[in-house]
Amino acid sequence: MDDDSHTAFRQYRSQSSAPDADARSSARASSLANTRARRTTARVADDLLLDAARRCVLTVGLRRATLAEIARTAKVSRMTLYRRFPDVRSVLSALMTREFGALLHEASAAAAGAQTARQRLVHSAVAAVRLLNDDELMRTVIDVDTELLLPYIVDRLGGTQRVGEQVIKAHLDAGKQDGSIRGGDPAVQARAVLLVVQSFVLSLRAATADVDGKALLAEMSHHLDAALRP
Repeated sequence: MDDDSHTAFRQYRSQSSAPDADARSSARASSLANTRARRTTARVADDLLLDAARRCVLTVGLRRATLAEIARTAKVSRMTLYRRFPDVRSVLSALMTREFGALLHEASAAAAGAQTARQRLVHSAVAAVRLLNDDELMRTVIDVDTELLLPYIVDRLGGTQRVGEQVIKAHLDAGKQDGSIRGGDPAVQARAVLLVVQSFVLSLRAATADVDGKALLAEMSHHLDAALRP
């Protein structure tokens, strides 16, 4: 500490009364608490918070999930959660992005052994339908919060749909390079494939009430392959 700093500090000490000292002590305690809270937030992994959000959604659905309940489930303070996610919509959006991304990765891995890009696209699309229908979180959203999906079916595309469409477009681009997919506007083709996949995701359970599920997915595979073949 330099001389000016020493002087200023001595003057501050000499001018402070006991109540001021108590106030400073309280301020220091508050500052220390805030610092500890920030460190705690940094130590809490996003996956821990998102895992807690997933458990809440599975229990009460998307609409009834709250930040307070997610924090209790994660065993962290609400402030820790607030610092990472400002509202419940942001944490649920992050959860759906993580879950959907993991399913897309698994679907792509299931098709990795296919010889052509067209085959990889078809196989991964069918795998995505199967995985999404088997996923507990997606089933809960469809069963409990069906009306929340309606805007993304009749009004606008959501973030997860856009992500899926980009994956489809990457397969289409690869297929045109290896000659396994016919020419055409890639944006239009990607949108058409997305709509096919989406309809199967949302309707597969109802559609297989009196039709064999494996046979229906095989027919989906046949339709996509025929539509994309040069």
